[in-house]
Amino acid sequence: MELFTEGEPIADTKAPDGPVEKRWETRRFEAKLVNPANRRKLTVIVVGTGLAGGSAAATLAEQGYRVRSYCYQDSPRRAHSIAAQGGINAAKNYRNDGDSVHRLFYDTVKGGDFRSRESNVHRLAEVSVNIIDQCVAQGVPFAREYGGLLDTRSFGGAQVQRTFYARGQTGQQLLLGAYQALERQIGLGNVEMHTRHEMLELVVVDGRARGIVVRDMVTGEISTEMADAVVLASGGYGNVFYLSTNAKGCNVTASWRAHRKGAYFANPCYTQIHPTCIPVSGDHQSKLTLMSESLRNDGRVWVPKAKGDDRDPRQIPEDERDYYLERIYPSFGNLVPRDIASRAAKNVCDEGRGVGPTKLGVYLDFADAIERLGRRAIEAKYGNLFEMYERITGEDPYQVPMRIYPAVHYTMGGLWVDYDLQSTIPGLFVIGEANFSDHGANRLGASALMQGLADGYFVLPTTIAHYLASGPLDKVDASHPAAVQARREVEDRIARLLAVNGDRTVDSFHRELGQIMWEHCGMERSEAGLRKAIDEIRALREQFWQRVRVPGDGEGLNQSLEKAGRVADFFELAELMCIDALHREESCGGHFRAEHQTPDGEAQRDDDRFAYVAAWEFTATGEPAVLHKEDLKFEYVHPTQRSYK
Repeated sequence: MELFTEGEPIADTKAPDGPVEKRWETRRFEAKLVNPANRRKLTVIVVGTGLAGGSAAATLAEQGYRVRSYCYQDSPRRAHSIAAQGGINAAKNYRNDGDSVHRLFYDTVKGGDFRSRESNVHRLAEVSVNIIDQCVAQGVPFAREYGGLLDTRSFGGAQVQRTFYARGQTGQQLLLGAYQALERQIGLGNVEMHTRHEMLELVVVDGRARGIVVRDMVTGEISTEMADAVVLASGGYGNVFYLSTNAKGCNVTASWRAHRKGAYFANPCYTQIHPTCIPVSGDHQSKLTLMSESLRNDGRVWVPKAKGDDRDPRQIPEDERDYYLERIYPSFGNLVPRDIASRAAKNVCDEGRGVGPTKLGVYLDFADAIERLGRRAIEAKYGNLFEMYERITGEDPYQVPMRIYPAVHYTMGGLWVDYDLQSTIPGLFVIGEANFSDHGANRLGASALMQGLADGYFVLPTTIAHYLASGPLDKVDASHPAAVQARREVEDRIARLLAVNGDRTVDSFHRELGQIMWEHCGMERSEAGLRKAIDEIRALREQFWQRVRVPGDGEGLNQSLEKAGRVADFFELAELMCIDALHREESCGGHFRAEHQTPDGEAQRDDDRFAYVAAWEFTATGEPAVLHKEDLKFEYVHPTQRSYK
């Protein structure tokens, strides 16, 4: 059966021509403005309250728009951005070690294995310098040196120290800054906040996004909310793998509902495997815990040289240890990008040199750093991370090396957007991890927080104004036929899930789907494995709709119902991810096809055939997906075989 067909090419028409360093300045000047008096007449819906959604809602309200914000958590400050640990990149060059906007731009394009847009990445690098000033003004307690200057540290994929941090809780502190800005606007009456509400459908009227259908997760009430534009800031889809570093509530439903209504989904197979996670300990686990990449600044990664060496790591002499990242990649050492560090860990474990009870682990050792800097210095940098590790594993990382192994973490794919961050549905803007725009096939560490705040504080407020100024839009309300139809679709879907009344739990299906995805579309993919995965996903999805059991009803709090709707969407996404990975017959970044690697095991790209964004159009279940290609042009960072040696 044909898996996909090829449609018309797609292009980003919003990025101006001219020198890359002038494009954002040009776009800001050319963008239409909305008169301050008219902003009060315009309503924008923002879905999600993480760094991207929270900063966007606060900034739009500050500008004078009427904003309605929705999140499924009980407070905006519980968004998953709070879990980010290590830091946020910015080209401030405070260390005077050779950093610049151009170097951050170069590192990001190279780090993404030359599968991202130059225009978007350069804008991100430009805006990064403003983010730090914004956050300091909000009171974010970044770490400082003795003299009072902001401190920075290194992260993977860079040879300069550009990562600003707040101990090991940078995401939490940045989110609190955005949250305070948001709460200020809520208090002023400029933002209408709706917690414990989940978006279940997008309302499209005359081809434009004009609202959403939401379910009150406490009462079960379904309502239709209309606006002049909709912003999705709903995060990534890593939980399609079941076990990931994402919070259990993270899901793809908001994005997938938009995809089904006509928003193209770009590069879904680009998922990031983070090399620094606590290894799986058993089948009882429902999620994994990330240990910040910042630990690789001072921790040294190693395994025993001999297979099956089960000695206490403290008893293994130095000459019997393999510091494999330092050996293979002498220029970057332990700070190679995440995709490379993850594959290297997998390789040494496949050789039989893994450590720990499952033999799926490597050591992250701080003995040298503690001896060099002293325990107090390490505690000041990483104390809360060490404490978290000890609570989870029962081992003291000051005394015994940490054990780490790769796990699903971030998704570079997402809804396709143009330079204005607008999807293929006019009026639907997508920001943060929910879009695909900045990271290519691999995200460099500490760039997610940078992108989320860049989109929310600085980019979206300019570009959405251009769209809104192109109005006025016709007034529509929940009685419009398109809105009524969208609500009916939600009600029918809920009724269908409740009516199955089968004999298997939602979690059992989700876990099985995750195992299929990890096995065949995880750290390494192959044609045979991906074809097998597609067949297994389709069979399991059919079982789901025949055998899933969702107890209770839709008239109140029902977490099984919430999970069932999300897992149903994960089934459809998983199939598209495998199709995308199957069609891309090359290796790049986090997408590693076993058939396409260099003699020394590195990713082997095929720029002649695959230097494009794969933007997928939704078709009815059972029909071949439609692929639209956006060709990538490289004028400033020319693709080369990526090397960190």
